[in-house]
Amino acid sequence: MFGIGGGELIFIIFIALMLFGSEKIPDVARTMGKAMAQFKNATNEIKSEIQKGVESQGLDTSMKELTSTFTDEVEKVKSNLDTNILPEVTKAKEDLDELTGPIKRQR
Repeated sequence: MFGIGGGELIFIIFIALMLFGSEKIPDVARTMGKAMAQFKNATNEIKSEIQKGVESQGLDTSMKELTSTFTDEVEKVKSNLDTNILPEVTKAKEDLDELTGPIKRQR
């Protein structure tokens, strides 16, 4: 919970008791809960407004098209690597493994 350990939480509660007293702690907690709920509602409203704006501008579909195009291009590059470059790399590796003499390390 926010990176706060048990000892730190007890210390915070102790300070709150010292500042507000035991009679006002429930009121303070209730007020904090309401404030957190209002904050959560406000952020949800902002998210929904942003989503509506994106959908009305058509940006969501263009982003999907862009990501699918990007994914297709990446797949083409991967297949090109597998068919053209990988055999050459494998052959070069085999040629290096076949080397003998002072160039190759002795194990």
